[in-house]
Amino acid sequence: MPSSRRSSQTASVGALVPLPVRVPTPEDHQLDDARLSDVDGWGRSERMRVVARRLYGPLYRHWFRVEWDGLDKIPTSGGALLVANHAGAIPSDAPVIMHGIETEVHRPVYGLADDLFRAVPGIGTLWSRVGGVAAHPENAYRLLREEQQLALVFPEGTKGTGKLYGERYQLRRFGRGGFVEIAMRAGVPVVPIAVVGSEEAMPTLAKMPRLARLLHLPYVPLTANLLVFGPLGLVVPFPAKFRIRVLDAVRFDVAPDQDRYSRSRIMDEAEAIRVKLQEALYDLLRDRRSVWFG
Repeated sequence: MPSSRRSSQTASVGALVPLPVRVPTPEDHQLDDARLSDVDGWGRSERMRVVARRLYGPLYRHWFRVEWDGLDKIPTSGGALLVANHAGAIPSDAPVIMHGIETEVHRPVYGLADDLFRAVPGIGTLWSRVGGVAAHPENAYRLLREEQQLALVFPEGTKGTGKLYGERYQLRRFGRGGFVEIAMRAGVPVVPIAVVGSEEAMPTLAKMPRLARLLHLPYVPLTANLLVFGPLGLVVPFPAKFRIRVLDAVRFDVAPDQDRYSRSRIMDEAEAIRVKLQEALYDLLRDRRSVWFG
């Protein structure tokens, strides 16, 4: 008897306990979107973007007092390559553009950045979490063609951010027009964006080439912000008013996914876009009454 009682108790202990069945909720279905399940394949975290928008909102609205012209020209669906001028020792144009489009158009924007910038400890991870992607042609193609996203690129690169204040709003060459070839391959339009305000937000007065070579950096700037704010000038921009104009989309009448495209056609299209942006900048500057008040 004792033996059979023990066997009975052992069997009851090992028995499976039925659990209540959980009924799926609408929130569960929303998590099918990789972006809403926190981190997507590019490292972007929607939760981090929400935090970034919340923190950056006051700076966007009250410090830079950003005004847009032609925001309705940003596509509300499908892929598009956003191309803008680039300026400022630590440029404010990228976060301003990304924040404005995400809050007004309600579409995520992926910013294509140099590997050098992403290699900075901590900064690279943070940039990825808020939508930064390494500026590589294959990355841009996947974003535009396969995922139909908005991607932001600055063809001037460090040539734009390394300009001295006396050279402000004079666009540098757009390289070899790689952004045009990417748009052709992906079959998406290029949307030019002219930005006024970033040059004055953190103007470079001089550069230190010897220190730049020692640190293996494209440039080491001496900014007006450092002279005014001291060490805080490394990160605190001036309250220059930003005015942004979105130009008409440029579409290319070529088939996507070709093995190669005409190099002369690519260069001509890139230069035409650069000229349109330059003319738009001059037009915005003619209308501007004040650096601080617009």
